[in-house]
Parts: sequence; structure tokens; C-alpha cells
Amino acid sequence: MLSAYYYQLLVIACINAIMAVSLNLVTGCAGQLSLGHAAFMGIGAYTAAILTSSYNVSFVFALIAGSVSAAFFGLIVGLPTLRLKGDYLAIATLGFGEIIRVSVLNMGITGGAFGLRGIPKETNLAVAVSAAILICLASKRLTKSRFGRALAAIREDEVAAEAMGVDTTRYKVLAFVIAASWAGVAGGLFAHWFRYLNPSSFSFMKSIEILSMVVLGGIGSLEGSVLGAFVLTFAPEFLRGVSDFVSQYRMLFYGALLVIMMLVRPQGLVGREVSVKRSYMPKLCKSPKKEAGVTLDTKGSTGGRTVRRRTTKGEGDQHANA
Repeated sequence: MLSAYYYQLLVIACINAIMAVSLNLVTGCAGQLSLGHAAFMGIGAYTAAILTSSYNVSFVFALIAGSVSAAFFGLIVGLPTLRLKGDYLAIATLGFGEIIRVSVLNMGITGGAFGLRGIPKETNLAVAVSAAILICLASKRLTKSRFGRALAAIREDEVAAEAMGVDTTRYKVLAFVIAASWAGVAGGLFAHWFRYLNPSSFSFMKSIEILSMVVLGGIGSLEGSVLGAFVLTFAPEFLRGVSDFVSQYRMLFYGALLVIMMLVRPQGLVGREVSVKRSYMPKLCKSPKKEAGVTLDTKGSTGGRTVRRRTTKGEGDQHANA
């Protein structure tokens, strides 16, 4: 039997794994940096908690409602902001996260600064593990599908993807909506485990924590996101038992370990090193000489179209003599 302490750590790790996998879909697969992902977790958490505590809605329907509400806000935010790129997108999502936090802080139905209490405890380890497995399987299927290949094309070169006919805005918004819905599920599980919600639980620092899990595990790796979530959930707690000095300054050691890890293995725990060959690099070698016995290519113009035909050695000599 697990102790209550490790039982809770496993539940939190599963919730963090769902958050990391959902953010990995946007940041790792689509290459879009989001710094407001915790806001979708908060939307799902408050929606599910209010439905179960105030309106006696069943836990399953409240969880679905929280997921749908987070996806709805993901659509509203994604349509205008995902036309932005790079730092501008990161700042826009950061602003959205702060808007949600301040709104929750000043609303009566959410409990304001005092937080929301009286939430029934419906989440357990079996529910958290089941939800994490289902979302991981869904993420794996998505990344292997046409949708996932389109996201990979957008991540590698968005301009080239548009030139090949990929509707980049549509795919990015869809990825944002799916990731927000999964974050809403994590928020519902979070609310019904701790039975108390406070706006500070879904601040900017929570988004950075989830992003750290994705980066540590390996950006774009499903297994890495899950591993990063478990490592960063258990690491601060394990540092408590090393010594009194380490326990007192455990967050300092925790940060130092992250820095060392990024220096030693920047691609993450599971990420792979990718060698990128830039096609636009200038050619440093001269074109090969046309030697006897080698097939040559000549171009001719016919009706405004370029026609390429392959010539033999004899024909090449005739062209040369002519």
C-alpha cells in the first residue's frame, strides 16, 4: 500500500503529465510558444468545481463541461493570436493568462481572493491515471495522423507549409483548442483532488512550470513530456530527505539541477539531436565538369515551357561541335 504522501504525489504527477502533454501539442508539435497555458487549466478547474459544488452536477459531466469551456476560450484566444509568431505570440498568451487570473480574482462566483471551497473530492489515483493514459493515447494518434504531419510541417517551416497548401492558421487554432480542452480536464481533476481553488494556483509561474516539464523531457516528445512531468513533480520532494541543509535550500538545488541538465543535454531527457541541413546555404563547390561517357542534361524551350531531355555521349559531342 502506498502512503498518503506518495499517493498524492502520483496524483499530482498524473495531472502535471496531462498538462505537459497538452502544452507539447502546441509548443512541441506545432512550434508555437504559449505562456498562458495555466489559464485554460484554471478555466476547466473553476467550471467543473462550480458545477459540482453549486449545482450538484455529476463529476463526469462537470469534467466534460470544464474541458469544453476551456476549448471554447482556446478558440476565442487562438483565432486572433495565432496569426502572430514567435515572441509576439508568447506575449499575447501571457496577457490572456493574466486577464483570466485577474477576472477570477474579482468574480463573486469564484470566491474571489478567498478562493472556492466546498468542492467534493472525486479525483483519485485510478481516475487520474486513466485520464492521463487516454490523453496520451489521443496525443500519439494525433501526431501520427495527417493532422500531426501538418503540425510538424508548420513547426519546421511555416512559409514552406503554406506554399504546399497547408492551412497553417486553421491547424494552429485546432491544435490550440485541443490542447486547451486537455488542460481543462487537468484543471477539473486538480479541483476535485485539492477541494479548494485559488487564483494564484493558475498564475504565470504555473505556465512556466509546465513549460519546464516539456523542455526537460524533450520538446516534441510525448514520452519526454510525461517523464519531465514526473521528474519535476518528485524532484523537489526527494530533495527534502537528503539533508537539513539541502531541504532548507531545496528550490535552489532544484534550479541548479535544471540548469546543469540543460547544459549537459539541451535536447531533453528523451529528445533527439536533429541535424538540420539548410537548403539556402550557398554552394561552395563548382558545378561538375561534363566528361565523356557521362549523360548530360540540356534544356530547350517549347511553347513557353521548359523541356528537359537526356542526351547520349554522341549527341553531346555533336552539340559541342555545332
